[in-house]
Amino acid sequence: MTNIESASSIPPPGSPLPALRAAAATCHACPLWRRATQTVFGEGPLHAPLFLIGEQPGDEEDRAGHPFVGPAGRLLSRALEDAGIDRAQAFVTNAVKHFKWSATPERGKRRIHEKPNAAEVRACNPWLLAEIAAVEPRVIVCLGATAAQALLGRTFKVTEHRGQAVAWAERPPIVATVHPASILRARDEAARRSETVRFVADLRAAAQLAGV
Repeated sequence: MTNIESASSIPPPGSPLPALRAAAATCHACPLWRRATQTVFGEGPLHAPLFLIGEQPGDEEDRAGHPFVGPAGRLLSRALEDAGIDRAQAFVTNAVKHFKWSATPERGKRRIHEKPNAAEVRACNPWLLAEIAAVEPRVIVCLGATAAQALLGRTFKVTEHRGQAVAWAERPPIVATVHPASILRARDEAARRSETVRFVADLRAAAQLAGV
């Protein structure tokens, strides 16, 4: 299936989330679907005030079919709680809907995360835009550079705009912050605690902007 054929299968803006989710399950717009277990679509309520976007599903998400259920997802849940945000009232998704991974003999059967490239992010962008149109959030939170650049362009730097409201055409404002997985990779426990505090502050700023 070609990219054009895959893109044409996306229901028009305003389509209900179940229709989008069903259509995305058969998306072959980039090669990632061949090695992934399944499409991992976004989850959350319609009109969720906060719309959180990560990079891509990880190993646990790929197997479970749900976004942010692995270690980074558990950290995100704790941070949302610390920021006074009910995760059940947020919509959580990823810029790329299939797990990109590699394996080497030294790693055994472990599947190692690989960053999606620009073409793979572009291929998934129509699904992300359709999710945003369906949910109609008040504020979008981009978790990491891949998510932020998927909407704001490849020159956008999270480090320069972290925690700030960034205008996005006539659409909901965007608040960019780090991906929780980066906190887990911090050099030591002190760094993880410090980064978690900053992360919670960014989420709290987004919540205040959304009026929640």
